[in-house]
Amino acid sequence: MFIKQPLDEFLGVEYKKIDEDNLELRLLIKDLFINSAGVVHGGVISSLADVAMTNLIPANEDGIQQALTVDLNVSFFKPATGTYLIAHAHIEKQGRTLIHTECSIYNDKQELVAKSKAILYCISLE
Repeated sequence: MFIKQPLDEFLGVEYKKIDEDNLELRLLIKDLFINSAGVVHGGVISSLADVAMTNLIPANEDGIQQALTVDLNVSFFKPATGTYLIAHAHIEKQGRTLIHTECSIYNDKQELVAKSKAILYCISLE
């Protein structure tokens, strides 16, 4: 089950579970996401990465997330333009309480826009 929260709904992300350790998110680019330079704002890209990686850990039956981000790093490779972005997130290593994750974000031409790494603190591993 995916996390149910207002930010995810506001962004309008579409989720696709690939397998237990991999997830894909699709984000349609809205005018609201474009900065004064005419490209997707870095905060939107960072949020997409964070949403993707935290959703690698299934929400509980009420849609409440079971992992919190304790460290997030985003590297930008090219300005994000086009009609949508795709985020590919996966678990690199899962420990008892900390989970290391990675996310690559591509534009609609399959060009790498950004990469992100996060360490998540697991609230529950039920």
